[in-house]
Amino acid sequence: MKTTILTIAIALSTLVGISQTTYAVTGNNRQVTRLTDISNISEIEVRGNVQLYLSDGSTNEVKVYNNYYSESALVQDENGVLRITSYSSQKLVVWVTVNQLAKLSAYDSAEVKSFGKLSSIDLDVKLFNNASAKLDMDTFTAAISLDGFTKADLTGRITEGNIRYTHSSFLNIAGLDVTHLIKTVKFHKMDRIHQREFAAL
Repeated sequence: MKTTILTIAIALSTLVGISQTTYAVTGNNRQVTRLTDISNISEIEVRGNVQLYLSDGSTNEVKVYNNYYSESALVQDENGVLRITSYSSQKLVVWVTVNQLAKLSAYDSAEVKSFGKLSSIDLDVKLFNNASAKLDMDTFTAAISLDGFTKADLTGRITEGNIRYTHSSFLNIAGLDVTHLIKTVKFHKMDRIHQREFAAL
């Protein structure tokens, strides 16, 4: 009898622990959708109202922290390119684990954050519109391009870095160690329009 009661008590405490852990991970009772059959992700494109967390791992994995199938969202893997799009008013939260990422593009108001160190031999990052990125990198070569009113907060280490940004973008590389860096301010199309207007005066 005592053994039966003890077994039931252990089972109940285990179930409570599991449910609390699940809630802590998803937060706000959000459903977690784990996408299977993901091929080797070499490129990621993010558009719309999306918050993307990136981490390194031995395998590629995608977790969507929302009612993914009931929202106007698209998470699609095709030939190594992972496309994440959502224009819902509620931010779509996605966690992607990669092991061979080479290219990352973010558009609209998408936010990208690395979770831990993001390692790559050659990484190409492009930000457009109002997208933002907070990346802790460990790469040999990295090309970073900022257009529009984008924001980039870069830390870590790069051996060969090429950073291009516009006057309207925000770039913070105070915590970035770069052995060889080429940094270029490029003109945004609105800058060219203003230049032509001043030239005409």
